[in-house]
Amino acid sequence: MAKVTIPSDQQAEHYQISPDYVRISMAAAIELGLKPGRIYRSSCDCINLLQNYPEGCYANCTYCGLARERPGLPEDNTFIRVDWPLYPTDLIAEKIAEREAKKEIGRVCISQVQDHRANHDLFDTIHRVRERALQVPISALVSATLLNEEKLYAIREAGVDIVGIGLDGATEEIFDEARGKKTRGPHKWDYHWKIIRAARRIFGPMNVNCHIIVGLGETDHDLIDLFFQLKDEQIAGYLFSFNPEPGTATQDRPRAPIHRHRRVQLVKHLIEDYDLPRNSLTFDDAGNLIGLDAPASIIDDAINSGTPFMTDGCPDRHGVMACNRPYGSYRPGEEYRDYPFPPNADDIMIIRQQMRLEEIWSGAKVTTQ
Repeated sequence: MAKVTIPSDQQAEHYQISPDYVRISMAAAIELGLKPGRIYRSSCDCINLLQNYPEGCYANCTYCGLARERPGLPEDNTFIRVDWPLYPTDLIAEKIAEREAKKEIGRVCISQVQDHRANHDLFDTIHRVRERALQVPISALVSATLLNEEKLYAIREAGVDIVGIGLDGATEEIFDEARGKKTRGPHKWDYHWKIIRAARRIFGPMNVNCHIIVGLGETDHDLIDLFFQLKDEQIAGYLFSFNPEPGTATQDRPRAPIHRHRRVQLVKHLIEDYDLPRNSLTFDDAGNLIGLDAPASIIDDAINSGTPFMTDGCPDRHGVMACNRPYGSYRPGEEYRDYPFPPNADDIMIIRQQMRLEEIWSGAKVTTQ
């Protein structure tokens, strides 16, 4: 990260920083009319905002474009491989209010970075949005390391109804290697779980979500154990696909094969929506999923719905998924890792081919012909 020599209490005079400025995802900028363009086969129903500081982020996650030790200028960095243009926060709040008056916005999500100003500025941004758009649902994607129970209660009182926490690694070992002590970063596995469970108590069942990245070195068994744990604790799990960011420590790590990602998506959905029992799944000694024992009616219903393969995201005020993050896990022209819209019949055919389900489920040979 480029060295910033101006003290933080003087930076507002030199940089466009939060809370007066905020970054917004490119898809949300298009949706609000701040950038030209169209989103293929989709819309952006969640306005994703990201705090902005000249140092970037003090965390050092190996896969993140905002990592402290990533080379280059912080303003040139990306977040989940997507450009986040910078605008005045009040302008964004006004655009949200204008759009809300014409057509309901599904949700606004405000993301923290690891910085000593982040909590104060989160509340400031919530206030600016809320005073202009009273009814719009607001989520906070928080940095657990910055929080305690008192701050979680304050976030709820400020008007946030859903909290997201970037667990990202499926196990403590993966977490430490990707974003914890082995990266010279501030994050700790046990403290993340302390805040996750505190948030679950404060915000209620399924109003807390953990982000989980597929492809950081975990096994299928690791992921599926976590899915069962989250279901037991009534915490939502939101899947992301590892997508190497240029300039990061993991820029040369290959992505998980698409067939693995599809199988993980399917099994997660079966656990969450069909109460798939643990003994329906078998693994080899390396933790790879090698067997799925479930009725054809359940498997086919799940696949044909397309839902398992859509983006995991927070719902709107009517309970419909709003945060679909177009281009968050793929570039235009690349294969979808998660669909930001309901897959159609042609998409389902491609998904079935990608999944190679016949390798782990005997019924697939009949249903995919």
